[in-house]
Amino acid sequence: MPKVAVGKKVPAFTAQATSDSKLTAKDLVGRKTVIYFYPKDNTPGCTTEGEDFRDNFAKFRRRKCVIYGVSRDSLASHEKFKAKFEFPFELISDPDEKLCRLFDVIKEKNMYGKKVMGIERSTFLIDDKGVLIQEWRKVKVKGHVEAVLEALKS
Repeated sequence: MPKVAVGKKVPAFTAQATSDSKLTAKDLVGRKTVIYFYPKDNTPGCTTEGEDFRDNFAKFRRRKCVIYGVSRDSLASHEKFKAKFEFPFELISDPDEKLCRLFDVIKEKNMYGKKVMGIERSTFLIDDKGVLIQEWRKVKVKGHVEAVLEALKS
Protein backbone atom coordinates (compact mmCIF):
# COMPACT_ATOMS: atom_id res chain seq x y z
CA MET A 1 0.00 0.00 0.00
CA PRO A 2 1.44 3.42 -0.93
CA LYS A 3 2.15 5.98 1.77
CA VAL A 4 2.01 9.77 1.61
CA ALA A 5 5.24 11.62 0.92
CA VAL A 6 6.04 15.33 0.99
CA GLY A 7 6.08 16.70 -2.57
CA LYS A 8 3.86 13.91 -3.91
CA LYS A 9 0.14 13.72 -4.62
CA VAL A 10 -1.86 12.03 -1.86
CA PRO A 11 -2.76 8.49 -3.05
CA ALA A 12 -6.40 7.52 -3.63
CA PHE A 13 -8.56 6.93 -0.55
CA THR A 14 -12.15 7.20 0.64
CA ALA A 15 -13.04 7.94 4.27
CA GLN A 16 -16.33 8.31 6.16
CA ALA A 17 -16.83 11.58 8.03
CA THR A 18 -19.35 13.29 10.28
CA SER A 19 -22.42 15.06 8.86
CA ASP A 20 -23.04 11.98 6.72
CA SER A 21 -20.17 12.99 4.42
CA LYS A 22 -17.07 11.38 3.04
CA LEU A 23 -13.66 12.54 1.89
CA THR A 24 -11.70 11.21 -1.07
CA ALA A 25 -8.30 12.12 -2.50
CA LYS A 26 -10.15 13.82 -5.40
CA ASP A 27 -11.83 16.17 -2.88
CA LEU A 28 -8.39 17.50 -1.92
CA VAL A 29 -7.96 19.13 -5.33
CA GLY A 30 -9.08 22.74 -5.62
CA ARG A 31 -8.54 23.79 -1.99
CA LYS A 32 -5.88 23.57 0.66
CA THR A 33 -6.53 20.94 3.31
CA VAL A 34 -5.30 20.22 6.82
CA ILE A 35 -5.75 16.64 7.99
CA TYR A 36 -4.84 16.12 11.62
CA PHE A 37 -4.69 12.72 13.32
CA TYR A 38 -5.35 12.41 17.04
CA PRO A 39 -5.55 9.40 19.39
CA LYS A 40 -9.05 9.58 20.93
CA ASP A 41 -12.22 11.66 21.24
CA ASN A 42 -12.90 13.39 24.58
CA THR A 43 -9.37 13.09 25.97
CA PRO A 44 -7.58 16.21 27.29
CA GLY A 45 -4.92 16.68 24.58
CA CYS A 46 -7.23 15.75 21.72
CA THR A 47 -9.94 18.09 22.99
CA THR A 48 -7.46 20.97 23.34
CA GLU A 49 -6.12 20.37 19.83
CA GLY A 50 -9.65 20.33 18.37
CA GLU A 51 -10.53 23.51 20.27
CA ASP A 52 -7.38 25.22 18.91
CA PHE A 53 -8.38 24.34 15.34
CA ARG A 54 -11.95 25.48 16.11
CA ASP A 55 -10.82 28.79 17.61
CA ASN A 56 -8.65 29.50 14.54
CA PHE A 57 -11.13 28.13 12.00
CA ALA A 58 -11.88 31.56 10.47
CA LYS A 59 -8.15 32.15 9.84
CA PHE A 60 -7.92 28.84 7.95
CA ARG A 61 -11.09 29.65 6.01
CA ARG A 62 -9.70 33.05 4.95
CA ARG A 63 -6.78 31.12 3.42
CA LYS A 64 -9.25 28.83 1.62
CA CYS A 65 -8.20 25.86 3.73
CA VAL A 66 -10.48 23.12 5.08
CA ILE A 67 -9.75 21.05 8.19
CA TYR A 68 -10.42 17.39 8.95
CA GLY A 69 -9.67 15.58 12.21
CA VAL A 70 -9.10 11.81 12.13
CA SER A 71 -9.11 9.09 14.79
CA ARG A 72 -10.17 5.45 15.04
CA ASP A 73 -13.32 6.39 17.01
CA SER A 74 -16.75 5.60 15.56
CA LEU A 75 -18.85 8.13 13.64
CA ALA A 76 -21.31 8.16 16.56
CA SER A 77 -18.51 9.09 18.98
CA HIS A 78 -17.26 11.74 16.53
CA GLU A 79 -20.73 13.29 16.14
CA LYS A 80 -21.01 13.68 19.95
CA PHE A 81 -17.44 15.02 20.28
CA LYS A 82 -17.99 17.50 17.42
CA ALA A 83 -21.32 18.71 18.87
CA LYS A 84 -20.06 18.95 22.46
CA PHE A 85 -17.14 21.22 21.51
CA GLU A 86 -18.84 22.92 18.52
CA PHE A 87 -16.18 21.95 15.99
CA PRO A 88 -17.01 23.67 12.66
CA PHE A 89 -15.11 21.01 10.68
CA GLU A 90 -15.71 17.33 9.96
CA LEU A 91 -14.17 14.41 11.84
CA ILE A 92 -13.20 11.24 9.97
CA SER A 93 -13.78 7.81 11.47
CA ASP A 94 -11.00 5.34 10.59
CA PRO A 95 -11.74 2.16 12.58
CA ASP A 96 -9.94 -0.08 10.06
CA GLU A 97 -6.89 2.27 10.12
CA LYS A 98 -6.72 2.53 6.30
CA LEU A 99 -6.22 6.32 6.35
CA CYS A 100 -3.93 6.06 9.40
CA ARG A 101 -1.72 3.57 7.54
CA LEU A 102 -1.75 5.66 4.34
CA PHE A 103 -0.40 8.59 6.39
CA ASP A 104 1.83 6.24 8.46
CA VAL A 105 0.62 7.45 11.86
CA ILE A 106 0.11 4.08 13.61
CA LYS A 107 3.10 3.72 15.92
CA GLU A 108 4.12 1.71 18.95
CA LYS A 109 3.37 3.70 22.10
CA ASN A 110 3.97 3.13 25.77
CA MET A 111 0.74 3.22 27.81
CA TYR A 112 1.18 2.66 31.54
CA GLY A 113 4.21 0.44 30.90
CA LYS A 114 2.52 -1.60 28.16
CA LYS A 115 3.46 -1.39 24.48
CA VAL A 116 0.38 -0.68 22.33
CA MET A 117 -0.16 0.39 18.74
CA GLY A 118 -1.89 3.75 18.47
CA ILE A 119 -2.14 7.01 16.56
CA GLU A 120 0.86 9.29 16.83
CA ARG A 121 -0.51 12.86 16.88
CA SER A 122 0.34 14.19 13.40
CA THR A 123 -0.81 16.92 11.01
CA PHE A 124 -0.57 17.14 7.22
CA LEU A 125 -0.90 20.21 4.98
CA ILE A 126 -2.03 19.50 1.42
CA ASP A 127 -2.01 22.10 -1.35
CA ASP A 128 -4.83 22.80 -3.82
CA LYS A 129 -3.39 20.26 -6.29
CA GLY A 130 -3.69 17.42 -3.78
CA VAL A 131 0.07 17.39 -3.05
CA LEU A 132 1.36 16.95 0.50
CA ILE A 133 3.46 20.06 1.16
CA GLN A 134 4.23 19.76 4.88
CA GLU A 135 3.88 17.29 7.74
CA TRP A 136 4.22 17.51 11.48
CA ARG A 137 4.79 14.30 13.42
CA LYS A 138 4.93 13.67 17.19
CA VAL A 139 2.93 16.87 17.58
CA LYS A 140 2.87 18.72 20.89
CA VAL A 141 -0.52 20.47 21.12
CA LYS A 142 0.61 23.81 22.58
CA GLY A 143 1.41 26.23 19.75
CA HIS A 144 0.85 23.64 17.03
CA VAL A 145 -2.14 25.24 15.29
CA GLU A 146 -0.21 28.54 15.05
CA ALA A 147 2.67 26.67 13.36
CA VAL A 148 0.25 25.17 10.82
CA LEU A 149 -1.22 28.65 10.13
CA GLU A 150 2.30 30.06 9.62
CA ALA A 151 3.06 27.32 7.09
CA LEU A 152 -0.20 28.07 5.32
CA LYS A 153 0.77 31.74 4.98
CA SER A 154 4.05 30.95 3.23
